[in-house]
Order: sequence, then C-alpha cells, then structure tokens
Amino acid sequence: MATRILLPVDRSDHAESAYNLAVDLFDSGTIVLLHVIDPADASFSAETPVPNIPEDWYETRRNRAEEQFAALDAMAEEAGLETEHLVETGKPAATIVEIAENEDIDHIVMGSHGRQGVSRILLGSVAETVVRRSPVPVTVAREQSEE
Repeated sequence: MATRILLPVDRSDHAESAYNLAVDLFDSGTIVLLHVIDPADASFSAETPVPNIPEDWYETRRNRAEEQFAALDAMAEEAGLETEHLVETGKPAATIVEIAENEDIDHIVMGSHGRQGVSRILLGSVAETVVRRSPVPVTVAREQSEE
C-alpha cells in the first residue's frame, strides 16, 4: 500500500516549508494537497445572523488554491511523487482531522505560523489542534526566525 501524506496548504511560506519537509521524509507515495476555505474569513453583514459569503470571494480563494497546487505539482513531479487536490470549506483544524480520518491518510505534514504569546492565546493554533486530534502521526514544519 502506498503512503498517503496529507499536506494542508494556505498560500504561506510555512506551507512550502512543510512541502519541502514532506519530500525529504517520504521518497514515494502520494501527497494529498488540501486547502481549507474558512468561511470565518469572509465578510459579515450586520443585517444577517449568518456570514454573507459572496460567490466571487469563494471562487477567488479556490482559484488561489489551484494556483498553489499547480506550483507544488511541478515540484512533486520532480521528486517522483504523485499529488491529489482537495479544496474544502470549514474550520481548518477540524477539516484537516476529518480528511485524515476519511481519506486513508497515513501521515500529516503541515506548516505552523509559530505564533507565540498573546496572539497564540487569542488565535489558537491550527497545528496544535491537529496534533492533539489527529488519528495519524503529524509532523509540523516551522520556519526558523533569523535573529
């Protein structure tokens, strides 16, 4: 059975670091690229109790994800790895764990923004939540700050 590696991507440098780590760790298998569109990032209307998500906002996010997938596909092909693409809507941490449970994933490799202090307390950590809840091993790639 081939190894299936879930790689959540969010158009950040952290996602590219995670991709590079995944290629270093796994010399064969399939990288499942996942982009989660979080409705909480959309605009809210004061007149409605639910988020107002314009169609063009969602399509823009989806198109950006596809652009990143294309760039990572080219890199994966050079490394001899196959890729699959998933674009889902939901809360990132919960969606990543759900995909790991439902898509026959063997390992998750993901980036971390490395927030500390107050911003981490207020914003939480997607990577930390995934590590705690994942049914499979998780490797977190974190950018090293230059000091």
